Amino acid sequence: MSKGKYFILIGNYGSGKTEIALNLVISAAAKGLRAEVVDLDKVNDYFRLSDRVKLLEDKKVNVVTPTFASKGVTPTNMSAAVASAFDEEWDLVVFDVGGDSAGAMSLGRYYQDFSSLDKSQLEVIDIVNVFRPMSEDYNKIIKLKNEMESFSRLHITGFINNSNLLTMASVNDLKRGYEVLAETSEKTNLPVLFTTATEEIIYEFSKMNYDKKYTGVLLPITLYMHRNWNAFTTKGI
Repeated sequence: MSKGKYFILIGNYGSGKTEIALNLVISAAAKGLRAEVVDLDKVNDYFRLSDRVKLLEDKKVNVVTPTFASKGVTPTNMSAAVASAFDEEWDLVVFDVGGDSAGAMSLGRYYQDFSSLDKSQLEVIDIVNVFRPMSEDYNKIIKLKNEMESFSRLHITGFINNSNLLTMASVNDLKRGYEVLAETSEKTNLPVLFTTATEEIIYEFSKMNYDKKYTGVLLPITLYMHRNWNAFTTKGI
């Protein structure tokens, strides 16, 4: 069993799970750490890690994905491929999980493996973009959180504020996310672990006097998944 860190990223469609997963593993690999990312998003075929396999391989990140063309991993041997996350020695493993019951149930399949980890190794993080449906306020965020926990049998350990309006993103988006997640954190007694955005927006946000209890670590990210406003409004991604 690996002694490294495991991040499970869950959240609603368009919350930014895949973007954050990419940034975490690429950053780790750039530091010389051994990193793997596991794509368990079986629903959103348009916007998933499978589209960036070549990028990840070039960055020395190991990828487990069900996409036929990328790694030759088919649904019939996906489970064996996922086993590498627990059987081999990694510094960081990130699971990118679909934001609905199907995604959570696919995660629950590996419940025993996650249960075998030391508690200090595992973070189950709910990525929140308050501009996505079912994430606009604390009631909706908690409802989705409870549903994901029920299906996966895992407990969320914290939140990430990744609130943005894609190419129209501004520091005001993070401010709105901060307000919603501060209330959500108080209601759930769960911490905000990270606030994520592009480097420019994070810099602007860092100059504001916010309670670090509700910002967590300010994490600048690179946008590897190229999105646009039209795709967001017509396809929901």
